[in-house]
Amino acid sequence: MDLDHLRQWIGREEVSEDILTPALIARFNATFDRSDAEPALIHLCLCLPHAPTATLGPDGHPLRGGFLPPVPLQRRMWAGGSFTFAAPIRPLEPVQRRSRIVDVTGKTGQSGPLCFVTVEHALTQGGALRVTERHDIVYRDPAPAPPPGPAAPSGTVSRRVSASATLLFRYSALTFNAHRIHYDAPYATQEEAYPGIVIHGPMQATLLCQLAQDLKGARPRRFDFRSRAPLFGPSDFILNAEETPEGMRLWTAAPGGPVAMEATARW
Repeated sequence: MDLDHLRQWIGREEVSEDILTPALIARFNATFDRSDAEPALIHLCLCLPHAPTATLGPDGHPLRGGFLPPVPLQRRMWAGGSFTFAAPIRPLEPVQRRSRIVDVTGKTGQSGPLCFVTVEHALTQGGALRVTERHDIVYRDPAPAPPPGPAAPSGTVSRRVSASATLLFRYSALTFNAHRIHYDAPYATQEEAYPGIVIHGPMQATLLCQLAQDLKGARPRRFDFRSRAPLFGPSDFILNAEETPEGMRLWTAAPGGPVAMEATARW
């Protein structure tokens, strides 16, 4: 991995546009069995890359290069991120997303070499800022799964989610994400040696943000999250929450499993 070469992508920018339609809001709410007028994290379904099918790799991801650096490590995953909400995105008004690569770093972990790419997104409408996002991507090669950590504690509030194959497929469709580990069980288990289909990190973040909004009666002003371990389906997992002096701490876990994603919400 030539890190000096990959760091040449720092500062690269990309601009895309989209429109939040009532139809998208309806499909988003249907996916999560909700009826929100301003759904939390629906911006993750806007301004999406649309690589032609012929340019996708065998895993369903676009081939390396282009806006993101061509990291040679095989697996690409959403490691975490942060959202700051300045104002709701208004339907039927053009949305512009300006994306910029702000850092590319490397390190060696238990699974071998790792590469982290940090992307910042700013979503605006008519020049007015709506959402800022930090998107942390990690690349690594396949490696044996580490032993599971200690079982996650229960929150003061817990909610069980059925991560059915249908739910995972619908979320992949909403986000135009063709990565096969999220909906193709034979590929995920036989080709990438996962124990099941992988539950999307952004979907877990969305469910945790929805829980925080339900408990407080208002969408958080800032929401940060980090992936600590994968979750596999189709099976149930648990959303947990507890209040803190700063706001709320939230996390996901399989029943009896370690913390998978942890998040903080502030109002």
